[in-house]
Amino acid sequence: MTSDTADAPPALAFATDNCTVGRTMEILGERGTIVVLREVFNGVRRFDDMRRHAGMPRQVLTNRLALLVDHGILRKQPYQVPGERARHEYRLTPKGLDLYPVMVALAAWGDRYLADPEGPPVEFAHRDCGARMTPVLECAAGHRVEDVREVAPRPGPGVRPLAQ
Repeated sequence: MTSDTADAPPALAFATDNCTVGRTMEILGERGTIVVLREVFNGVRRFDDMRRHAGMPRQVLTNRLALLVDHGILRKQPYQVPGERARHEYRLTPKGLDLYPVMVALAAWGDRYLADPEGPPVEFAHRDCGARMTPVLECAAGHRVEDVREVAPRPGPGVRPLAQ
């Protein structure tokens, strides 16, 4: 760092070519990908149902589904309605199910800032007790973090110095 950047964040000294957030957004950041996941999380698994319900063009949906299958987030499962050709529906893999907390967090943000005056159109509820789900930040030692300002990024084991 030069003297004119003495107050610069430490992160500026680290490379971003192996950033896992960037890599994640290469998969999930395409327009419509999260919408496809929303549909599958909500039990809409068949292509035509998904296309109608999400209002997504056929080719866009085809591309998003292929991307999610290629990355092991969804898997194709064959089915056949009697008298019709065999087709596939899309099911979440364990890797896909790991995105559920992300969906809950996105929905909570949208509910807070973008919902209609009547409230959110969908709520996530705990199947056991029926209470509404909320995203929570918790450290590995089990401490719940109420104020996000209490969380700080720090270099991880895969950090690389920025090439000068």
